[in-house]
Amino acid sequence: MGDGGVGAGAASEALGTTEIKTNINQLVNQDKVVIFSKTSCPYCFDAKEVFDKIGQKYTVVELNNHPQGPQVQDALKEMTGARTVPRVFVNGQCIGGGSDTVNMYKTGNLEKILSKETILSETQ
Repeated sequence: MGDGGVGAGAASEALGTTEIKTNINQLVNQDKVVIFSKTSCPYCFDAKEVFDKIGQKYTVVELNNHPQGPQVQDALKEMTGARTVPRVFVNGQCIGGGSDTVNMYKTGNLEKILSKETILSETQ
């Protein structure tokens, strides 16, 4: 366990898929909302805008600025079934992408999910 997690850009050596998945799991379980995004993606903007509207703090990992962005995206595909961004996690669970997040917001389901307690999937 170092301080070179998924969101850190300091790691100079490439991490393997297993380490990347471990780092992703740790990140999505330490913050209520985590968004894996790209700065130029309109769907990523939409997802972030939803959380801004409701005043929900979130952590964002901009994969196009991350030294292992493509590898993180590959790991997210294995973990969530999709490689597209954004990949939005709430309470440690992937809720989908930008359109999914916007639809959940419009139906009121996003706030219901946000009001639930975070359940850690790992033992500490």
